[in-house]
Amino acid sequence: MWRLTQICTFLRRSRSAELDRLSRAIRIAIILICVATISFAAPEGARAQGQAAGTAKRPVTIRTFRLTKFYDTPDPLPTAKPGELIRSTTFEEYDLPLHVSAVRILYHSRSASGDDVAASAVVLFPDEKAPAGGWPVIAWAHDFSGVARQCAPSLTRNLQHGAFLSMYVNIGYAVVATDYTGLGTSFRNAFADTLSNALDMIYSLPAARRAVPQLGSRWIAMGTGEGGMAGLGVAELEHDLHDPNYLGSIAISRLADLQDMYQPLSTVSYNLPLFLAYGIKTLYPQFEIKKILTDNAVALYQHIGEVCGETEAGQRPSAAAMLKPNWQSNPIVQKYFNRNRPGLKPITAPLLVISSETDPAITETTKIIGRLCQQRDRVQFEKYPEYDPGRVIGDSVRDQITWIQARFANSAAPTNCSLQH
Repeated sequence: MWRLTQICTFLRRSRSAELDRLSRAIRIAIILICVATISFAAPEGARAQGQAAGTAKRPVTIRTFRLTKFYDTPDPLPTAKPGELIRSTTFEEYDLPLHVSAVRILYHSRSASGDDVAASAVVLFPDEKAPAGGWPVIAWAHDFSGVARQCAPSLTRNLQHGAFLSMYVNIGYAVVATDYTGLGTSFRNAFADTLSNALDMIYSLPAARRAVPQLGSRWIAMGTGEGGMAGLGVAELEHDLHDPNYLGSIAISRLADLQDMYQPLSTVSYNLPLFLAYGIKTLYPQFEIKKILTDNAVALYQHIGEVCGETEAGQRPSAAAMLKPNWQSNPIVQKYFNRNRPGLKPITAPLLVISSETDPAITETTKIIGRLCQQRDRVQFEKYPEYDPGRVIGDSVRDQITWIQARFANSAAPTNCSLQH
């Protein structure tokens, strides 16, 4: 009898022909066992969002690639429809199982203000013949990783959650993982603006199908952290877009009004105000960062678009020291916050929300779920005991797969809204 670690190693390293000797049911069972043993590490920027200022953190080494000309676009960018493919290339250097194929793509998207922008993404799909109709697609949205070009997950060797995404490829799905505009490409990133990130997810799909014809037309959206909010944003947008091939969204994270993340300031990292100012400036170029940032904060702000991660340990003031008094009353700040209040727009497709019941933000998540349920949206809200976001991703895999399979099988979507009140 093989040990569990040997089984998992076999799964990661085996080629398609070897895996084909296993039945699909056995393959899924092995994957579920292996994923349950994985602690998915949150990216550095994501951890910063939930940490109190000054909290000590273990250093994390993230293996990355250099930016190349692949990510460059002409200035100005030639006009094209959103979803048009700019270029694509096979990329074999990721730390992924041998039977998982990876293609990088560059495509046209739209900023929240309607400007033509370029975004990058990675398409993962099985290295085998696609079924009739093509591989069913999961549009993946990542957690916050920074606002600099080199913060793109496609520039990390493990794609942030490569083992997790490869698991879905192993059981017969393609994954289209956007970087978001400005991560990888030379445009400005919109930080936590849900609409911007959701548009990048939606427009990555037609571009991915042009690059990889084996992809099918039917899809679901899924994300964690900031990406979970983007997945909900996709659901809200699709209420008006009416894509018949969109089947629903999964949000593996807290849900919250963006404004609530900054209350109280003592509970957030010092650099969150800097990222907030950056995101507002992206959407509203007329915004003057000095209206809300202190002089010390302005000095640090000049560098957040240059590097990923944190500044030197001696340069970490409190988040409160970054912001001027009454900063939230600034009208442009309020405009940014108001457009990032989830749960106020109806959704027509099913939604699965996965969260930790011990997360201090569970009250905020429950509030958003309540808004959605009051609109009679079909929401399934599942809570897990683990606090660590990575553990929640792993512990919820069985529920994720069950829910996704049901969507592609056209089964009725469950809801437990009646239990949320």
